[in-house]
Amino acid sequence: MDSVEPAILAALINADPLLLIGPHGVGKSYLLTRLAAALGLSHRHYNASLLSFDDLVGYPLPNASGSLEYVHTPSSIWGAQAVFLDEISRCRPEVQNKLFSIVHERRVQGLPLPDLEHRWSAMNPPSCGEEATLYSGAEPLDAALADRFAFLVEIHDWQQLPANLQEQLIRSDAAAPIAPGLSAQIARGRTLAAAIRESHSQSLAGYIRLVCATLRPAKLTLSPRRAVMLLRNLIGVHAARVLLDPNATMEASAWLALRHSIPQRATGETVPEVALLAAHKEAWKQTHIDACSPLRFLFAEPDPLRRALFAISLDKISRQELSSLVADSLAALPNGARHALATHLMESGVAGRLAAAVAQQCAEWYSVVATAQNLHEVVSSGSVRHRVWQHIVGVLARFTDYEPGRTNLLVGLFANNTIQVEADVELILRHWQDASALIHVGGINGGAR
Repeated sequence: MDSVEPAILAALINADPLLLIGPHGVGKSYLLTRLAAALGLSHRHYNASLLSFDDLVGYPLPNASGSLEYVHTPSSIWGAQAVFLDEISRCRPEVQNKLFSIVHERRVQGLPLPDLEHRWSAMNPPSCGEEATLYSGAEPLDAALADRFAFLVEIHDWQQLPANLQEQLIRSDAAAPIAPGLSAQIARGRTLAAAIRESHSQSLAGYIRLVCATLRPAKLTLSPRRAVMLLRNLIGVHAARVLLDPNATMEASAWLALRHSIPQRATGETVPEVALLAAHKEAWKQTHIDACSPLRFLFAEPDPLRRALFAISLDKISRQELSSLVADSLAALPNGARHALATHLMESGVAGRLAAAVAQQCAEWYSVVATAQNLHEVVSSGSVRHRVWQHIVGVLARFTDYEPGRTNLLVGLFANNTIQVEADVELILRHWQDASALIHVGGINGGAR
């Protein structure tokens, strides 16, 4: 457990939701049950595949005033300090939806659970193809529910352990005494975490923003909720690692926290480990650049389009640095402006300086502008879509000059349903024109400095 211990300890320090993912028989349930015992918690262990909502809340009965009260049972969630939802990926959808508020908000049926501190779950790895038969009935976790778990920790098969540890495990006594001092260790970790947040939260927030932006071209999108969780996770992991090793570095803590904070591990999506590590390294490097470097001023530029143009104008900037900055800017720009920037990157040849994934994304946006659009669609006269199309035709007719890119943009975004209401037309057109004007000035002046 050495490789995942800091993440599990961080979940205890932060009292944030923890999901263990791994094959059957590797000790997921055993670990969480032992943790509850070590901490002396009032603990509920539910098999989510068999769970009914009455098991959680008890039986509803009307009281004297006519409102419902729940009859508490020994297994109901009221008064629990820790809840373990085992086999959560086998839970029926209608019950799974009711677990959101428990996991994320410590509430059930809108009622607070003031005693509940720890929310834990476990599941088998999401599988597909031939592996799907191994865990019949197990499904990839709903993306929204997966995003409620702060830590998603993979527990590996014991065959990955060296032989001496496999034999030690075989000889182990399941009833061995629980190691003392865990509660005190968590208390020290919380004090450490508060100090780390006070001194490092600003620089760590910059790292997280950059790592989220760098992961987008790799098709690994993290939600704003996940970005907030990442800061808590990073702080908690570093506090845990300092408890275990006073010489622990923040960069290693950031990588460990990132690896165990990816919700796609539970949803069956591919997590590109190489891209994940590259994003971490690039984001960490950019966050810790020299104070005199031009990149420091570049990152201080709040406007994403100006930031991209400034990056393009720099001579001493690596392909990875430029790609990361451009990807971040493209993702931050609205429709119209992002298409204008992609057009500039492709037509100026700058796309050749970008990493392949970012250049491909630019090409996709550029194709909307550069390709003549042939739209054949039958719509009802007077429908919303018909009115929007008529509005686009009217807007384009007002221009005295013919600009193919502008026409292709509006028609192409209408065809792919990006433009859905009339107001979208003016908004996208304004973004396109404003960005094109700034790009023209930036190009003449050698970059927007």
